[in-house]
Amino acid sequence: MTEEGTAVVRAVRGRPRSAAADRAIIGAVLRLLERGIGVGALSMEGIAREAGVGKATVYRRWPGKDELLLDVMRALDEPPPEVRGRSVREDLVEILEGLRRKGLAKRDSALLRTMMSHFHSHPRLWQEYHDTVIRARRETLHAVLRRGVAEGEIRADLDVELLGELFVGPMLSRALLHEWRELPEGLSEQIVDGVLDGARPRG
Repeated sequence: MTEEGTAVVRAVRGRPRSAAADRAIIGAVLRLLERGIGVGALSMEGIAREAGVGKATVYRRWPGKDELLLDVMRALDEPPPEVRGRSVREDLVEILEGLRRKGLAKRDSALLRTMMSHFHSHPRLWQEYHDTVIRARRETLHAVLRRGVAEGEIRADLDVELLGELFVGPMLSRALLHEWRELPEGLSEQIVDGVLDGARPRG
C-alpha cells in the first residue's frame, strides 16, 4: 500500500467504533483502486472481502458507497494548515501553501486524481465534499480576513467573500484548472503580497 494508504487513520472522523476496522476498510478501497479497479466498479461486498471483514461491518459504518468514498477522499486529502494567528499575512500564506501542496499532491497522486474526477462527475458527492471540507477551509480564510479588517490591515469596505476569492483564485487556477503551470515555492507569498497591496487601507 502507498504512504497515502497508511495515512487513512487520520481521516475517519470521530467514529466510536474500532479504528482498526475503519483503517482496514478504507485501506481496502485504496488497494482496490491501486490495482486499477474503477471507482464505479467498487462494491461494498468486494470492499468487505478485501478488508477481511463482514459486509455488515462495512454497512454499520457507512450506509452506502458514496458515504464511504467521502471518508476515502478525506483520507487522501492534505490536512488544512494550522492558522497560528501571528499576523494576517503569515496566516494567509499558510492557507495558500496548503492549497499549493494539495495541488502538487494531486499531480503526483494517481489515486487522488481518480477520486477528484469521480467526485466532479457526481454532483451530490461533490456538494457533500464541498459542504464538509471546502466550506470549513473557506470559513478559516474568512476569519483571517475579518481579523485583518478589525486590526486595520485590510480595508473595511471590501467584501470578505470576494476578497477571499482574489487570494485563493490564482492558486486554484494553477493547481486544478491549468495543471501544466508550475507551483513553485514562493508562489503563495507572491499572491498574498500582491492582493494585500490592493486591500490595505489607503493612507
